[in-house]
Amino acid sequence: MAQLLAEKRDFDFVMWEQFDNEKFLTHEKYEAFNKKTCDMILTEGRKLAIKEMLPTMADGDHVGLKFEDGTVTTPESFKPVFDLMTEGEWQSLGVPEEMGGQGAPSFISFAVNEYFSAASFALNGYTAMGVGTANMIQVFGSEEQKKMYVKNLVDAKWGGTMLLTESNAGSDVGALETSAVKNADGTYTITGNKIFITNGEHDLCENIIHPVLARIEGAPAGTKGISIFIVPKYFVNEDGSLGDRNDIWCTGIEHKHGIIASATCSMAMGAKGTCTGFLLGNENEGMKVMFNMMNHARMTTGLQGLAYASGAYQLALNYARERVQMRELGQPHDAEPVTIIKHPDVRRNLLWMKSYVSGMRSFFQYMAYQEELSHLADTEEERVLADGMFELLTPIIKSYLANRGYEVCVQGVQIFGGAGYTKDYLAEQYMRDCKIASIYEGTCGIQAMDLLGRKMGMQGGKVFMTFLAAIQQTIDDAKALPDLADLAERLQKMLGKLGEVAAHLGKNAMSEKFKTAFAHSLPYLDVMGDTIMAWMNLWRATTATKALANNPKKKDLPFYEGQVKTAEFFIRTVVPTSMGRMETILDMSSAAIDISDEAFGGL
Repeated sequence: MAQLLAEKRDFDFVMWEQFDNEKFLTHEKYEAFNKKTCDMILTEGRKLAIKEMLPTMADGDHVGLKFEDGTVTTPESFKPVFDLMTEGEWQSLGVPEEMGGQGAPSFISFAVNEYFSAASFALNGYTAMGVGTANMIQVFGSEEQKKMYVKNLVDAKWGGTMLLTESNAGSDVGALETSAVKNADGTYTITGNKIFITNGEHDLCENIIHPVLARIEGAPAGTKGISIFIVPKYFVNEDGSLGDRNDIWCTGIEHKHGIIASATCSMAMGAKGTCTGFLLGNENEGMKVMFNMMNHARMTTGLQGLAYASGAYQLALNYARERVQMRELGQPHDAEPVTIIKHPDVRRNLLWMKSYVSGMRSFFQYMAYQEELSHLADTEEERVLADGMFELLTPIIKSYLANRGYEVCVQGVQIFGGAGYTKDYLAEQYMRDCKIASIYEGTCGIQAMDLLGRKMGMQGGKVFMTFLAAIQQTIDDAKALPDLADLAERLQKMLGKLGEVAAHLGKNAMSEKFKTAFAHSLPYLDVMGDTIMAWMNLWRATTATKALANNPKKKDLPFYEGQVKTAEFFIRTVVPTSMGRMETILDMSSAAIDISDEAFGGL
């Protein structure tokens, strides 16, 4: 089972060698942590994921959820592991101490969460989602609200959600119809229905706290008139005990393609009596409050794509090392059959998967690095710029990792052949479970519009130029190493082309051709993601080449050599295709805009 989760060696390489995160541990914020402590946390987290969580993944998929009389029952295997995780306070690992968490550095908490997500994404969600709700209350809530809700949410004694989507208001949040009427005591009566609510109802926590988007009577139309309310499943008394049941009920659960054990609920408020909500923040500022959670949710969605891709790769690699089939090419017809990892196409496929998983993990950890810099950098200018980098890259971390993660899972099934299409292996479940990542928390198309329409011009374009300069620094470092000079030159050409495409697309987005420009926004996000993958793999290769020059331990030689070959594969076989995609963006075909609605038919 251990072979189904990423080796800790790669996390160590990224965190301590590629990004040198040890420098953050000298800050007073992390005085309780050192490299040894972080290593222990990651080791114990991996053990928990393998021994306790991983067995619940297939079980949750097979058993599913039971819905009856407004109650959702999770698989029997979930509760003991849920208790084990929360007793160990794993869900609060990265939560600040002032909120009742452990205050661990983000690079460690993200690494642990990659393990947990790969082992049982649905189960991990039940333990951790309340933290997002707690963060919103911590930032925007009153002192009374913080005292009443935050600690129990952080401890996962209570669960948390986000009630946003309605049947007529999915991506168009401003079209929501849920209403709020202010009462004389300052509370609000909430009436409406929500759909696709993750963890809206379940039996693992004693209470669930629902942040609900609604429009106060008389508020402006669209997103400007949206407020957000705390709607607890059970009211909380002044002494912290639970009171009466609020009129918020689960009316059904979705029967989904994947993440079957994650409760996706329809919720009704005010259908059986009076649903009472408490304003969070100010009236008509619900979107601002919600986006506090949304950026974290988009990071988590990107992590889901990475975690599933990593799990699928490890599963496929293990299978390829054990599955015996056919003789090796070039051997006599009577030669003994060999394991399929000896076959050229399987090797190509595995290295394709590895190159993406390596790039995605480094990219995700780079986001953790920027998050740390945004708080701990020496100057305000550095902190603001790091925060800007985090904002710029959030749409890519969400969309690109979701899409490429799914593609890695698809290729994982391919390596298994017919066996991968059965439920005898986790390969097909990883593929099914991963698909949702490109859909929820803002579809990939929405992320692309956000990137082109809002993020590219941040701080007058300074953030994007800083991004290009960071890649250039890695190129310059690699050019100084003879073995990597050719790869560096290839990435140099890619970087130049990306800058050309960005300028061209940005110019057209501000012209009468703006619709055509936005029709190319997702391809642009993808080639920007490809550039980041090439960057991260070259950065890995540069780090590894320097380590090889310093006479590493013999056991580390294959690992370091693997970084170099992985970068070579991606830059020489994937990058040329991406360069071709950049040419299609520069060509700016307007066919998707020009075609009439009727002309889409006729097939």
